[in-house]
Amino acid sequence: MFPALVVLLVIGQHTAHAESNEEWMKIAKDELDKALNKRDYTDVAKNVVLFLGDGLGVSTVTAARIYKGQGQGFPGEETLLEFEKFPNVALSKTYNNDRQTPDSAGTGTAFLCGVKANLGTLGLSSAATRGNCSSAQGAEVTSIVDWAIAEGKSVGLVTTTRVTHATPAAAYAHSPERNWEADISTPDTDGTCKDIALQLIEKKKIQVILGGGRRAFMMASQTDPETHSTYKHRKDQRDLIKEWLFESSLEGQTAKYVWNKQQLAAIDPKDTDYLLGLFEASHMQYDLERDTTPAGDPSIADMTRKAIQILQKNEKGFFLLVEGGRIDHGHHSNSAKKSLHDVVAFDKAVAEANRLVDISDTLTIVTADHSHVFNIGGYPKRGNNILGVVDPSYPNGPDDGMPRTTLVYGNGPLGQNRVNLAEVDTTADYFSQEAAVKMPYETHSGEDVAIYARGPMAHLFHGVHEQHYIAHVMSYSACIGPYKGNCERVTSQASTVQFNVWVWVLLCLVSGSCL
Repeated sequence: MFPALVVLLVIGQHTAHAESNEEWMKIAKDELDKALNKRDYTDVAKNVVLFLGDGLGVSTVTAARIYKGQGQGFPGEETLLEFEKFPNVALSKTYNNDRQTPDSAGTGTAFLCGVKANLGTLGLSSAATRGNCSSAQGAEVTSIVDWAIAEGKSVGLVTTTRVTHATPAAAYAHSPERNWEADISTPDTDGTCKDIALQLIEKKKIQVILGGGRRAFMMASQTDPETHSTYKHRKDQRDLIKEWLFESSLEGQTAKYVWNKQQLAAIDPKDTDYLLGLFEASHMQYDLERDTTPAGDPSIADMTRKAIQILQKNEKGFFLLVEGGRIDHGHHSNSAKKSLHDVVAFDKAVAEANRLVDISDTLTIVTADHSHVFNIGGYPKRGNNILGVVDPSYPNGPDDGMPRTTLVYGNGPLGQNRVNLAEVDTTADYFSQEAAVKMPYETHSGEDVAIYARGPMAHLFHGVHEQHYIAHVMSYSACIGPYKGNCERVTSQASTVQFNVWVWVLLCLVSGSCL
């Protein structure tokens, strides 16, 4: 990225020379030139792609950019993730209707449905009470999935979690409890509360569904094709995968089901209308631990590519949600390496989408549902391994004189008394960072998260926004849902172009210089 940057590898760590004043001036001038030449796209978005990094707070973005750069042999701090190159950036206030610090169900409802919701609830307004079936009646809200389908667009969901997990479920389900993923965990009612997996199967016209969570769709007597276990998450003895294949092919459409990387790779988008891929019984593997053989899991970039190739056959356009869900799970276990590795995999999916779509007709948004109590500190030298320790001899080092990691957590399972890390490989896959307060698992945090955007109406992200504003921008950009009738900008632009053409024709005829 910076030709003048000299990188030396010293004892396994990155050490960079100090850039000259001329180099710093050039870096700033290049950024200024880009800003001065920034273009805003104002046409209607044919497509909308929403990338959701679960738990991708600003500190995680910073650490991941350094991790990515160091993996490429650079000091890391100067690196940019693909979505950090987007021209429009804003902040999102993530609180739930009833909580300062949110969960992924309430936040998913906000940025997909356009209203703030209560913690733990999906696709319901704040009138619903968590865990109360009857409170859900009349509190249902529609999402961008509904808005897109109503206008004849194709829809897809891609996630590295279970497809019934909080973020994807907020796009299609109405449930007062995010944990009611299968009917085994849903309270017996008169049918007023359906489990989330059943709601997904009954949600017609979602053409691509890729992620984990097979167990919620299989009969109790069925054996998992990969683990050879029976999970007994369904008590209704319904094979939801078989039902989905049947229902999706009723109108002469071609529907297919896959459960490993090789099968997904073999799918030909040209002759596939509906695709269901369930690659794990529960969540998909961390990318750091992913089985990359044909029998293993596809990457999030693999799934994103296949989804777009299928969805973009629709001339009316599409909506695609892509969730990097295990970024969050790595943080919950105080495992920064797992989390950051998943961010880099997520970033590759963003790059793949950018390659496949046109910025002029596709609004692409990258954001997070919430952040984590994850921090970077200790005054490490530039280029110090982001997973490494900080020199304890540096001024303002720990009082005990022992080394500490650059990355730390405010709470979590590794909350404990300090241990001497002098002989510990803190860069190992298994290592988990220390935390200040011991808890069963690390928690979310309540600070704002970033929104990165490019494409039609991306400039509407411009400051600090309530999180549910994201859904409104998507709706307005594509002229669907609540803003279906707000397409005057298209008419006015078309009229201006038509007027200018007629003026040109008249002038050339009068002057006789049309040829």
